[in-house]
Amino acid sequence: MDVLTQYAWIAWLVLILVFATIEVFTLEMTFLMLALGSVAGLLSGLTGIPWWAQFIIAAVVALLLILTLRPPLLRRLQRGADPTKSNIDALIGASGTVVRTVGHAGGQVRLQNGDVWTARLSPVTEQADVAVGEPVLVTGIDGATAVVVPMERSTQE
Repeated sequence: MDVLTQYAWIAWLVLILVFATIEVFTLEMTFLMLALGSVAGLLSGLTGIPWWAQFIIAAVVALLLILTLRPPLLRRLQRGADPTKSNIDALIGASGTVVRTVGHAGGQVRLQNGDVWTARLSPVTEQADVAVGEPVLVTGIDGATAVVVPMERSTQE
């Protein structure tokens, strides 16, 4: 038995610990599967097979686990996720009121959540300007600018 095969168990333990530590921080289940593959490599190494065969066994087991076990685990992990929209997704469809006349070049609106946003009219809007106090609907976000349409137009569609 050569030295590499004799002490491969130390390398497998180190790999298991490294992969498990990375998995704790990422929670994407890939490194967990690699750690389990390394466990298979460690167990095969304890039987005395050559190091290259241990590596092949670990790689095959990790690949099989990634392809078969990881997808259902991810679905189960994400099943309890909060379905509430946040960030930009929460602003799409929000209503607001024009604070500074909004045209295709720009303006300002106060959204229903109280935030004041720089805004411009949507390119599909034929109207030239929307006056102060008029209701608008957010149809998109372009950088830090809300793309809006007048409320009357949105209710007709």
